[in-house]
Amino acid sequence: MSEQNTQTVLPAAFFGHGNPMNALEVNRYTAAWREFGRSVPRPRAILVVSAHWYIGATAVTAMPRPRTIHDFYGFPQQLFDVRYPAPGLPELAEEISDVVHPTWVGADLDSWGIDHGTWSVLTHAFPDADIPVVQLSINAFKPFDYHLDLGARLAPLRERGVLVVASGNVVHNLGGVDPRLTDEGFDWARRFDDAARETVQDAPTEAARLDGHRDFGLAVPTPDHFIPLLYLAGLAGAAGDRPDVLVDGYAYGSLSMTAYTLGLRCGGEQQPGGAPSLPGGVPADSANIWNPVQSRS
Repeated sequence: MSEQNTQTVLPAAFFGHGNPMNALEVNRYTAAWREFGRSVPRPRAILVVSAHWYIGATAVTAMPRPRTIHDFYGFPQQLFDVRYPAPGLPELAEEISDVVHPTWVGADLDSWGIDHGTWSVLTHAFPDADIPVVQLSINAFKPFDYHLDLGARLAPLRERGVLVVASGNVVHNLGGVDPRLTDEGFDWARRFDDAARETVQDAPTEAARLDGHRDFGLAVPTPDHFIPLLYLAGLAGAAGDRPDVLVDGYAYGSLSMTAYTLGLRCGGEQQPGGAPSLPGGVPADSANIWNPVQSRS
């Protein structure tokens, strides 16, 4: 990465983070995440909208040393041992609040931290964990248009050295998982992912209307992992720019691993190697039930 850059407009991205085991894996998705990190001018801070901070309010982490959160169960100890000790940037909370005004944003001083929707990707993209990381919660009580608009309101941060990253999965149906299909997608998953790609690239301001697609109910049984895509779409609409696909593919039939970049084209031919195998005993459909406090995968 180049030296810290607060003069140019930084890119933004959406990552399909998938199985938390990706944090420990080398495959085509993690290789693309690493290439993204190498290609980005060094940011002042990274602001992440993660599917896993899904609460009844809009808030940002504002602690100087955010903790690494292991918000899952049934996985091997090696994954629980992962730490991502990036610093926070408390002053960014006020800056974000000013940028998105009149939307209210609370400052979280001690309840959250860096969850696996964030660290499973950043472990590859920014392995040194030396760039401040702040998370923005997903307000579970707001409609899709709210999130699309809030994404657009974050656009000025890109000119202030802040890398805006969204992390979820366009298609995320854990109840439909087939562990044998580590590199395949069901027909309905492919149809919805294709429709989302066409919308995000050609008409991003219409991304909130994807709930009218015939496969939306299967692809998005709960909104937590889909909503982060709306933040990238909002940024794309504000910039009048077309996102590029960083990497794509499917996992377990019912997850899309598609990732997008905005304002940065990087990578080349996709590497082989699909999603990691699911450990035995990992819960599926019970983890894809809407919960107003947090979303777990």
